[in-house]
Amino acid sequence: QVQLVESGGGLVQAGGSLRLFCAASGSIFSINAMGWYRQTPGKQRELVAVLNSGGGTHYADSVKGRFIISRDGTKNTVYLQMNSLKPEDTAVYTCNADLMAGGSDHYLDYWGQGTQVTVSS
Repeated sequence: QVQLVESGGGLVQAGGSLRLFCAASGSIFSINAMGWYRQTPGKQRELVAVLNSGGGTHYADSVKGRFIISRDGTKNTVYLQMNSLKPEDTAVYTCNADLMAGGSDHYLDYWGQGTQVTVSS
């Protein structure tokens, strides 16, 4: 069974930095993309950053130039380096992976449990 486990959230002052980690474990045949989404109460979940298997990245306009997504392919781990954090970055950040599990013949979305990031002003 595939699992995504996140870590690295917490409380930080505005202007500070945090690094989020997400590790995919279990029987995994192939990963097409991994990324991060965030959600605040009353709002829809939004894409923060995604990294595909070819190395291509996409960032939300609100985080461009401040956040960097990277991946350790050998460990099926994706990182989100968040710099120059702002109070509006406060949200639950959830890891996502578009992957093909072992024994499967198609790609599915898998989600982590989420980690809270709080930026104080």
